[in-house]
Amino acid sequence: MATAKEVTLLLTCCRWCRSLRGPQSRAFAALVPGVSYVDNNSDFLGKKPHRKHPGILRLPHVRLPQALTNAAQLLLLERPVRITEKQVQALSNYLWSRHLPVEAEELQRRAVDLEKKFLENQDSAQTEEKLREAVLHALRRTTYHWQKLSYNEELSLIYMAARLDGAFAAVFRAFHEIQTRVPEFQPQTLMDFGSGTGSVAWAAHSTWGQSLREYVCVDSSAAMLGLAEKLLKGGSESGKPCIPGVFFRQFLPVSPKVQFDVVVSAFALSELPSKTDRTEVVRNLWRKTSHFLVLVENGTKAGHRLLMEARSLVLQEKEKSPLDLQPGFVFAPCPHELPCPQLTASKPLACSFSQAYHPIPFSWNKKPKEETFSLVILARGSPKEAHRWPRITQPVLKRPRHVHCHLCCPDGHMQHAVVTARRHGRDLYRCARVSSWGDLLPVVAPSPAEEPTES
Repeated sequence: MATAKEVTLLLTCCRWCRSLRGPQSRAFAALVPGVSYVDNNSDFLGKKPHRKHPGILRLPHVRLPQALTNAAQLLLLERPVRITEKQVQALSNYLWSRHLPVEAEELQRRAVDLEKKFLENQDSAQTEEKLREAVLHALRRTTYHWQKLSYNEELSLIYMAARLDGAFAAVFRAFHEIQTRVPEFQPQTLMDFGSGTGSVAWAAHSTWGQSLREYVCVDSSAAMLGLAEKLLKGGSESGKPCIPGVFFRQFLPVSPKVQFDVVVSAFALSELPSKTDRTEVVRNLWRKTSHFLVLVENGTKAGHRLLMEARSLVLQEKEKSPLDLQPGFVFAPCPHELPCPQLTASKPLACSFSQAYHPIPFSWNKKPKEETFSLVILARGSPKEAHRWPRITQPVLKRPRHVHCHLCCPDGHMQHAVVTARRHGRDLYRCARVSSWGDLLPVVAPSPAEEPTES
């Protein structure tokens, strides 16, 4: 057994060895003890308590509009409860566990690798036909079989019961961030691609109902559009619409001159069969965006990877068109436009967020739920430095006299910061302690000249 002196000496040596590794600038990406300080340009510390600092974006439990809740309950009133509950659970599990379709190039690469493997392991020569059958059999066993969902009236109702409230909560949280950070923005037009049950229109009306005049809902399924219209009319086909100015279409507007203040695609890009189709759709959506493009998907690795594809595509378009008067930039959640550090890590993680909500009070929905989602908000114009604050990417761990925050920093790196009042100052510590997963931490990152250097 080692004595206390030996243990102390060992710890001292470890610290001395770590100091020889050179400057650890990445560890000080956002929070540097004794240097970082709260960004108080808005003088919020003099007027508001720390619990209301401008980086707070969390929402309490979201509730659906009562008219929407009543309409959804009315449409499912005559369905058998137990069968509906099982169908809802099965569809929810399937949608959450869904992967992206395998691209043709990837499938061909796998086939070539399998063929080489079979040729190396087989002692006796086999015919080309048998080798082909063996490769196809192996591909069928190891490849995810993606299928397009065709929504008829029956499946549309089940989708409504499974996803209406969760989708509303995720999109409402995205709109809330825009409204909180840009309160002067008052959109008049909105387009929702893959509108489904119309939850985006309801969330937009709840956020900007005073200014919005036109909602264009686009979905390839006639059954989904019919269901969304029924929900809008209180569950019937002849009622008065609860939201005026909503239009339903099966195709995107053809004219390139038609633009909308807000364009949304919520849980729709994952329904497209290939990367080529997704690229074409994202480009079309961005062309039709005059202010904000909001993309939301499941908070899984597949959903996050899909959103990063769209983000990279829009940023590449900006590089190709340097003369564009309104180039695109990342409004949220990233505080930078560099490659996502979550994807480039040795163990890739999904950058996801959570929003609590009260579900539609069906018999199987008695307790509040959490919607886990990934999102990207792209905007036209130029980013403001005040908005380049670190984003909290995981639940904040509050411990006695210190707080653990996992941050995505403006320099494109992740940081696990342990914030204390003694090392970082009382204001920064209190702001960190009242912050939550998904919030922005209003901290000024030190300049390279201010960063401490190792001797």
